[in-house]
Amino acid sequence: MRRLPIYLLMDTSGSMRGEPIEAVKVGLQAMLTSLRQDPQALETVHLSLITFDKDIKVLVPLSPLELFKLPVLETPDSGPTHLGAALEELCHRVDSEVLRSTPDVKGDWMPMLFVLTDGSPSDKMAYREVIPKVRSRGFSTIIACAAGSKAKTDELQPLADTVVTLDTMDAGTFATYFKWVSATIGSGSNSVGSAFSATLPAPPPEVHVVV
Repeated sequence: MRRLPIYLLMDTSGSMRGEPIEAVKVGLQAMLTSLRQDPQALETVHLSLITFDKDIKVLVPLSPLELFKLPVLETPDSGPTHLGAALEELCHRVDSEVLRSTPDVKGDWMPMLFVLTDGSPSDKMAYREVIPKVRSRGFSTIIACAAGSKAKTDELQPLADTVVTLDTMDAGTFATYFKWVSATIGSGSNSVGSAFSATLPAPPPEVHVVV
């Protein structure tokens, strides 16, 4: 069975400490529960979770959905948000984990990328330089979520095919967002090989599409 690789990049900088990161945990668990109720997703979806603050952590390398265990998400008291470095690590992971097609063997389906941040990249030069590298990795869709009032959507637009915003970072809003993420992944698992990027599920009222 060809795999559908899903990469999740989560901001764990100091501003996410407390209620926001706890809400993200609840949302991620709800996403996993929803995906595991979809037989097609169970057969194809593989997930990876990478977090970024001052450090970049590959908390879960690309793993089958049924074996994915939500790890502990920790946030520092303060510090920078190294999204550029996280995307550089993402490129390395995609190169080593995603199976490319050859004349003799069909590789994985095109991967999908979801980025969530409540701020803006601290490593702006590295961030700008890595965007073309990410775009060249053949993602079927890249969705970036700017959570809360301090997130900068204009900095995410060069990276993502779709940028969405969340006005608040409470448990209910994150649960709704991750439910939409699970629906998006589910749609991908049921339409692999098609022009998937044009068929995103309609977002709920709490998720505002910028572009």
